[in-house]
Amino acid sequence: MIFIDACFGKKTPYTPVWMMRQAGRYLPEYMRVRAEAGDFLSLCKDPKRACEVTLQPVDILGVDAAILFSDILVVPMEMGMALRFEKGEGPVFDAPLETKAQLEALHVEEAAERLEYVYEAIGLIRAQLAPEKALIGFCGAPWTLATYMIEGKGTKTYALCKKLLYSDPEFMHAILRKVTEVLKLYMSRQIEAGVDAVQVFDSWAAALEEPAFFEFSWSYMKELAAYLKAKYPHIPVILFPKGISGYLDKIDGEFDVFGVDWSTPIELAKEKLGHKYVLQGNMEPTRLYSKEAIDGGIEHIASVMQNERHIFNLGHGILPDIPVEHAKYFIKRVQERTKG
Repeated sequence: MIFIDACFGKKTPYTPVWMMRQAGRYLPEYMRVRAEAGDFLSLCKDPKRACEVTLQPVDILGVDAAILFSDILVVPMEMGMALRFEKGEGPVFDAPLETKAQLEALHVEEAAERLEYVYEAIGLIRAQLAPEKALIGFCGAPWTLATYMIEGKGTKTYALCKKLLYSDPEFMHAILRKVTEVLKLYMSRQIEAGVDAVQVFDSWAAALEEPAFFEFSWSYMKELAAYLKAKYPHIPVILFPKGISGYLDKIDGEFDVFGVDWSTPIELAKEKLGHKYVLQGNMEPTRLYSKEAIDGGIEHIASVMQNERHIFNLGHGILPDIPVEHAKYFIKRVQERTKG
């Protein structure tokens, strides 16, 4: 698999490419399946339909890896937190985490078992995915999941979780430890079900100042990565903390690929981390509105990375109104530009 070879820094015929959120709303085929499922959570819990939408971008765009269709918040949901998705608002936990009693009531082993629909989807996908195409499993980082669990929904200020972090760090660590234990089981089960690589998304890493990031976010990502690498050394681990370009000097740990977001100059990431980790990214997602902008972005990244120790991706998820033709163009142009 070209993607797996690239994750381990091996020479590849061209730089492999995929996109975060590639199974999603910009594809009419996805919207059809989602409508059939009834709602987003029902789609996540339906292994056959989750399999179908996971495979769509492989068939339609020609990406080099499929990423499992699911949502990071199925984990706290199966731990015991009631989750719903509100139109225009996104995910909502009606009873956010506020007390130690609430935390103690959340499940660990049972949560990993209740996510059986994810493992079933993985088995279906791997059976239908071409052998040369990799399947990426994923989870949200402990800090990102804890943020949703405490805030009850998405936030721009992170006021509740950061208040807790500074006023009761012991309780915050207890939350993060419990979430990390669930994620160890969950990612192990994903690997055993058939994924070829795993990615951990820390979407809210940039909410934290440097000491807090390394104490409350990165330490738990490192712990999860080290656990998985010790247990499954043949499985590449990708870590993607978004928006921490100022902290790159202190990034370390046992993992294979570092995801570079679009706000971090690729030159800086290469200078600070390129000798230690394969880099993934970091095309600005809005460049996909213009073929000329796509060409410029590809040329810049490719000229910096020189087709070595790199996986092409967007620096965050593809946006819902990107023309499908432009997404196809991006994938094909990367594969052509980086050949040989």
